[in-house]
Amino acid sequence: MYTLSIVIPAKNEAGNILGLIDGICAALAGVAPFEVIVVDDGSTDATGAELAGRMAVMPNLTVLHNPRSAGQSAAVHSGVMAARAPVICTLDGDGQNPPEELPKLAAPLLAPGSEGIGLVAGQRVDRHDTWTKRAGSRFANGLRGWLLNDGTRDTGCGLKAFRREAFLRLPYFNHMHRYLPALFARDGWQIVHVDVSHRERGAGRSNYSNIQRALVGVTDLMGVMWLIRRRKTSSATPVARPAPGGGAA
Repeated sequence: MYTLSIVIPAKNEAGNILGLIDGICAALAGVAPFEVIVVDDGSTDATGAELAGRMAVMPNLTVLHNPRSAGQSAAVHSGVMAARAPVICTLDGDGQNPPEELPKLAAPLLAPGSEGIGLVAGQRVDRHDTWTKRAGSRFANGLRGWLLNDGTRDTGCGLKAFRREAFLRLPYFNHMHRYLPALFARDGWQIVHVDVSHRERGAGRSNYSNIQRALVGVTDLMGVMWLIRRRKTSSATPVARPAPGGGAA
């Protein structure tokens, strides 16, 4: 029924989320059949009420609600589990990821002969964030790239597209969304990088700080390095099943 599932983790994004959904609908009109899945990650503002009103008039909108915030990776994972399309696109709920970039992200995965591509990762240019956030992100991406050699300069960008089944086979852990290029490459998938634009936040404020990211980043990085080292590949081929009666096939 759907070719694309757009998954949006959102926490306290009243004033941003409906405009974002409108932008998604405009960007994907005529591109491919799509659904929108918003995971309301424990919002305490009017996000839930705004989404309920829109869901009443938008049949391809699904809203999942976490009573308590479970974090961005958990929200994305829940949205992918509920998705009905083979290709997933993600973007943040704050409106800083322009939905106009979605066709560019989906195109490599929908193109003929693209079976080996697992992930299309957006990389922000001309970021509209505070200098402290940009500096922290630059340091974290540099360290991660040096240790994991994942070829990605901006894993924190929420704009990504990937194959649903491939994502669900990845090892799940909190904050895994920041390591998707390394995890997809670990499973043998090709990674495509696409430059994307960035906007200033509209309403509200960021739900995460540089200190929060740093506190969990070191442990996560060590864990991903361990996962990559422990990955074993197999070249086993299927054994032919004997013909009925025990004779040769």
